[in-house]
Amino acid sequence: MLRAPWTSPAVAGPAALVERNLVIYRHTWYLLLAEIFEPVLYLLSMGVGIGALVGHVQGLGAPDVGYVDFVAPALLATAAMNGSMNETTFSLYGKLTMSRTYQAILATPLGVRDVALGEVAWALLRGTAVTAVFGAALAAFGLMHSLWGLLILPGALLIAFAFAAAGLAVVTYIRSWQDFQLVQLVMLPMFLFATTFYPLGVYPRPVQLAVECLPLYQCIELVRGPALGRMTPAVGLAALYLAVFGGAALALAMRRLGRRLMP
Repeated sequence: MLRAPWTSPAVAGPAALVERNLVIYRHTWYLLLAEIFEPVLYLLSMGVGIGALVGHVQGLGAPDVGYVDFVAPALLATAAMNGSMNETTFSLYGKLTMSRTYQAILATPLGVRDVALGEVAWALLRGTAVTAVFGAALAAFGLMHSLWGLLILPGALLIAFAFAAAGLAVVTYIRSWQDFQLVQLVMLPMFLFATTFYPLGVYPRPVQLAVECLPLYQCIELVRGPALGRMTPAVGLAALYLAVFGGAALALAMRRLGRRLMP
């Protein structure tokens, strides 16, 4: 007898954890606004404010791209990254150490695999929700120039998956709240230098190669091309990079989380 997909044990366990988070999130939904408000502030200050001085971005081919059009997709990719990774780092660490949520969950039929997949799925939903709202705002401002921009939503799903899995792996190494400063020490420079505010061509070639290895750079490539109506092989390569990156991070996270929860 065939089972409906949502009744399969492989799906039902993670789905139960997502449902639990959704019930709790009904009382803290306003936190989502902060994750949307931050990139909007960057867009207004850097994209619109500095964009009025910069004008167009040179070196991207003809016709020249306006600075606000260049920055907006990068901020959207960053919103997807932060929305998902924050959920599997800060929030998850509190569940691990303070509320000890997972010790109670593991006393039920759910296992470590269900916890890992459920939290990644929940973070994926959070990251995608942030991106969808921010993307709608960009469309309202006239910053989507092609129907290719519809690919931004599946791109956001992939970005959210990759960084949710990465955050889950990272949190298993965190020893105290002070260690999150080390996470920011990595995330902030990546945000600043991964072509968020200026094109790759401003760097010398050796630095370009290093920037191209950054996960956020690939996220930006994944959404900037469709947003500008420029579908190139770089978009496909970025999707492949993030799929491999997310899959490897999830495998590591599940193994590490098992050791953390069931020593």
